[in-house]
Amino acid sequence: MIETERETPRLLPSAELPRYTFVPGSGTPHPVRDPRGHSHNKKFPPPMALDPESWAENRSYLWAIDLFNLGYYWEAHEEWERLWRATGADTTVGRYLKGLIKLAAAGMKVRENSLHGVRRHAASAGEVFADAAAEASTDVYCGLEFVKLQYAADRAAQLVYKATYPVGKPVRVFPFLVQPNPLPLSY
Repeated sequence: MIETERETPRLLPSAELPRYTFVPGSGTPHPVRDPRGHSHNKKFPPPMALDPESWAENRSYLWAIDLFNLGYYWEAHEEWERLWRATGADTTVGRYLKGLIKLAAAGMKVRENSLHGVRRHAASAGEVFADAAAEASTDVYCGLEFVKLQYAADRAAQLVYKATYPVGKPVRVFPFLVQPNPLPLSY
């Protein structure tokens, strides 16, 4: 993870970004259910399970990181959740992904102006990362450092956020990026 930069680095720069970010209750069309949605009738191949040894080759994982870092929190949440289902919830990797899912949910709650939801999801993400770190017995997992993830989750729970954001426009609300180290080669 690195602090905010002017330009957000992309792990999959060739992947086309959604034309808006979905924020529940904001009037933006649901991406899948609404015919106007950015992913309506799109069929996505099932993701490969996330393997801690080959994480840099998992396009779904890298794509979700890009989405998160660019302020597409609902879309990152959905992609990490697809990956979580493919990987298995009752594994160390599954618990790690659950932490990322909760961190993305905290970003969605910022956009929904639900401070209670932000704090609840961010605090839960920190707890999940702590549990996964104990199971993994390593400091770096799938390219990310557990200590930095826990710090980011704790910080997300304590920050003060703006009351409104542009509808549908992806905006980063956190002062941190989820940045693998070392960076994988871009696709």
